Amino acid sequence: MNSYKDTDVLTAMLKDAYAKMFYKNWPVWLGGLLIGILSVITFAWDRPLGVVGGIREWFDWLFYSLGIYSSHPYYSPHMSTGSVMTFGLLFGAFASALMSKQFAIKIPPPFEFIRGAIGGTLMGIGATMAYGCNIGGFFSAVSALSMSGLCMMAGLMVGVFIEVRYIYWEMEHLRFRRGDGRPKKPKEGAFDWRMIQPFLGVLAVLSAFIIAFIYGSYGTDPVSGYSYIKTGGILISGLAFGIILHRSRFAFQQAFREPFTSGNADQARGMAIAVIISVLGFAALKAGGLRPEGSYVTPTFWFGSFAGGIIFGFGMPFAGGCGSGTCWRTAEGGVKQLVAVIFMGISNSLCKSFIDSSPSLTALMGKRFYMPQFISYHWTVVLIIATMLLYYLIMSWNEKTRAFI
Repeated sequence: MNSYKDTDVLTAMLKDAYAKMFYKNWPVWLGGLLIGILSVITFAWDRPLGVVGGIREWFDWLFYSLGIYSSHPYYSPHMSTGSVMTFGLLFGAFASALMSKQFAIKIPPPFEFIRGAIGGTLMGIGATMAYGCNIGGFFSAVSALSMSGLCMMAGLMVGVFIEVRYIYWEMEHLRFRRGDGRPKKPKEGAFDWRMIQPFLGVLAVLSAFIIAFIYGSYGTDPVSGYSYIKTGGILISGLAFGIILHRSRFAFQQAFREPFTSGNADQARGMAIAVIISVLGFAALKAGGLRPEGSYVTPTFWFGSFAGGIIFGFGMPFAGGCGSGTCWRTAEGGVKQLVAVIFMGISNSLCKSFIDSSPSLTALMGKRFYMPQFISYHWTVVLIIATMLLYYLIMSWNEKTRAFI
């Protein structure tokens, strides 16, 4: 009898642990902490977190296949770490949505498709100018000790502030249905697919590990030196990022937007934690010579990052998320966000092709500004951490006072 009771207790404990992990949202601060730690591990392995670059590469190949681009892309989607990272993030969020029984196709009202397309287009243009979305152009750039990252942060805040004021005007003057849409309720007597979603989610995670194992089995190419092992590791990193982002509902968009709307500072605090942890790790890796100093220092100081940040920040709420946010919301069935991702990839590919074809436009975007070259590693880290702590404190103060609303 005791063995049966012990088994029942163990089963109950496992069910409770699973429910806490996948049926309840993780605290945003925990999401920020995990994103910061994982970004350091990923950078030490090969490269930092990125989103829009991988999406652009998919459309580069599509346009080349359609004859729109004449030059052959120098990378393959299944070998480029940017492409593999983004695919892993989408797949991780998809698996997480299944395991938490939250995957459902959400069809928004008609006008929201237009908003998604507009937001995605603006985000694609802004990401081109800033050499990355809110992840590559801001989060990873700041972590890499690039001044361009702080410039994009300022631009994002300006863009979101302008967009919030526009939304107030839009709600007063334009009448149409808003929202991301709600999933259809299953008909009475129909099979409830949510019952098997957790099993499909586990299968998706196992599939990602199998693919990573296949990558690793190729080892290192003796001619080119290309490491398939690193690519497999990047796929797993992307998978982990997708799960963390989805379970914590972490969104950089809300970190910049909520202070001007509801005043909620949870996302802002989570973002500050993620940046601080990531900066400390990146600085240690670079100062210790484990990673090149100029690695992922974006050449967009200052105009490209600031102006691109404004455009990207203005487009985020239209799209229903930031670069990473639109991805994990797409992975859980958001059709509006899928439209935004498609248009973000199209506009980013076309805009980058246009800017790259013009030396004057490329020069206008700016240059590399690696902060430790001017104020040392010590003061660079102090400056960035102080900036994020100040943001943390101001947003927490605003949460209580509603001063910015």
